[in-house]
Amino acid sequence: MNVECTKQAHMEDILNKARIVASKVVVDAGNIAKERFDNFTSLDEKDDYGDLITEVDHLAEDLILDVLTSAFPNHKIHSEEAGDNGLQSEWLWQVDPLDGTNNFAIGFPVFSSSITLLYKHEPILGVIYEPMVDRLFISSLNGGSFCNDVELRIKKRDNPKKFTIAWIQGHRVQNEEKAVKLRQYIDVNCKRMMRLWAPTLQWCMLAKGDIDGIILYNSEGDDLYSGILMVKEAGGIVIDFQGNDFTGMNNEPYLIACHPDNKDYFVNMVSEGLSQARALIHTV
Repeated sequence: MNVECTKQAHMEDILNKARIVASKVVVDAGNIAKERFDNFTSLDEKDDYGDLITEVDHLAEDLILDVLTSAFPNHKIHSEEAGDNGLQSEWLWQVDPLDGTNNFAIGFPVFSSSITLLYKHEPILGVIYEPMVDRLFISSLNGGSFCNDVELRIKKRDNPKKFTIAWIQGHRVQNEEKAVKLRQYIDVNCKRMMRLWAPTLQWCMLAKGDIDGIILYNSEGDDLYSGILMVKEAGGIVIDFQGNDFTGMNNEPYLIACHPDNKDYFVNMVSEGLSQARALIHTV
């Protein structure tokens, strides 16, 4: 066996192990949130943007980090609350122990736990668990996307006026005037626009074919790349606002995700919305 084949076999072994380990611990972490839903004890604001944190975030995170560190001691890990483990590696785990903490905190049962494995800055495994409805989403590079072992395929609809489009926006740009006006433009040019406060589940909904597209406005975090992989492996595309394929990582992403056949429509809609936003801002 030559060096390249040996390396490929080693990567496949890591990915197989990662899939088993991550899919188990993400369910265990999600069930911590399910058991404490409407029964948590601490609630704090963790930043100036009003983002919330509970003891459940920490409990779920501690569990995931303990398991990943034990199973992959040489891998770099970055988690929503704990930050970076300080290691340098081509392998990077991203952990969001409770995506949708604000929903969880106000008694809205829409939240998930998300784990992503990246190799050389490209996502190769995404695992998302929605505990309140027991949905386990798993995607792997060139291996497809699945929900409870049922393969997912993005769906195409022909009438844009009947589209349901999800909007994801970063906390830092929450009140940015251009973002507000683009959001308003999209809202009046589709059937409905959805803001779920749990981005991973919006990516899963697109992969399942429940919605028609996602517009993401500068929202980078530990929950992003599991969703991107989920959509791509379900047959969708993820592109920037200019229509270029999105690969790798970006600290300030501006993205469109949709069915490949609807690419031109979404790019044109965003372009027109941004143009109108700039025009309105300059006239004020």
